Amino acid sequence: MTQIFAGIWALLIGIVFIMLGNGMHFTLIGVRGGLEGFSAAELAIVASGYFLGFLSGARLTPGMIRRVGHVRVFAALGSFMSAGLIAFPLLTDPILWTVLRVIVGFCMSGIYVTAESWLNASATNETRGKVLSAYMIAQTLGLIGAQGLLTLGDAATAGLFIGASILVSISFGPILLSVVPTPVAEVTRPMPLRALFSAAPLGTAGMFLLGTIYATQSGMGAVYGTQIGLSADQISLFIAMLFGGALLLQYPIGWLSDRIDRRKLILGCAVLGAAFCAAGAGSGSDLWFLMGAAFLTGGVTTPLYALILAYTNDALDPEDMPAASGGLVLVFGIGAILGPLAAGGAMQWLGPSAFWMVLSATFILIALYALYRMTQRASVSAADTDSYLGVLPTASPVVVEAAGAWAAEQAEIERDAEAGHV
Repeated sequence: MTQIFAGIWALLIGIVFIMLGNGMHFTLIGVRGGLEGFSAAELAIVASGYFLGFLSGARLTPGMIRRVGHVRVFAALGSFMSAGLIAFPLLTDPILWTVLRVIVGFCMSGIYVTAESWLNASATNETRGKVLSAYMIAQTLGLIGAQGLLTLGDAATAGLFIGASILVSISFGPILLSVVPTPVAEVTRPMPLRALFSAAPLGTAGMFLLGTIYATQSGMGAVYGTQIGLSADQISLFIAMLFGGALLLQYPIGWLSDRIDRRKLILGCAVLGAAFCAAGAGSGSDLWFLMGAAFLTGGVTTPLYALILAYTNDALDPEDMPAASGGLVLVFGIGAILGPLAAGGAMQWLGPSAFWMVLSATFILIALYALYRMTQRASVSAADTDSYLGVLPTASPVVVEAAGAWAAEQAEIERDAEAGHV
């Protein structure tokens, strides 16, 4: 284990710092936007801007890396992102914030592609599962820790934005100064959406709907907290709960995923997600009930991403998995762009409780479509499914492809081992 992490510790530390800075800015946008008097609809457009930039970065960064190399792309995107974070309190206008969010999202996606290319190149077939798991844990801890840092300052000033910028700038030190081989950035062209839907209807539709859920939670959660009168510290705790639930529920859902029909598990998680959202909507003034609902809602959202990826891989030939992974990232990104817009419009019209109503309705759509698909196609035996790996929704196509390849390899190894015992 020590040898596995000896070559990637700098990357993991850098990722934690990046997530601290990025996680701070996500919550700050909602809190500061409320202080500036921005409406829910305006903040929804601002939130969607990030995911528009993120999707664009995932598509364009590999070409940039091939032209000028990892180090230059990584340093350039980091500089632009750091500058963008500082600019938010200086340019308090919804349109300018949307532009900044597109820039920050593009840079963050490019940083992911670059760092994850390094990470993937540092792993072998035997260690890739542990390396990717450690990376996902580092990301989640950074996002949760960011909410704690927000309690140290005042969102009405520029201090917290400057702090986020500093954290992002610091993150590049351990990564760029470490002795890590520079890999080739190769991301497979995404599978056409029509072909992807034909091969895996539930995976495609589920990933689109999940994109709207995840972006609404991360992009509009702070807006919701501001509108119901939570303090800045309480909003930070609320966002931490949305991300923290995944740490508790990722393992049991993954364990079940390798043992039962994954469509049933997708259905169950979606039903639970809808129920938890309904509980959040009905929490009233009970703060801890609200936090519990957020913890459980976020807890089923993140594992659903990895579960849908694993289910889609079950329906594909191994040679099609890389292209399908790129297609799923694209579908998820489109959903992420549209999700905050729908939630923001509903909150503008119906009030803050529409945050939970939109989330619950989307979970129900996933559940209903999973139930429908169970009547259209026979289930895959658990022994014939690929292994589950807890990939986060923030992952770039690099990690999604690597996780799919690892899952297929592990499943093949397990089937060969079982055949050898027969």
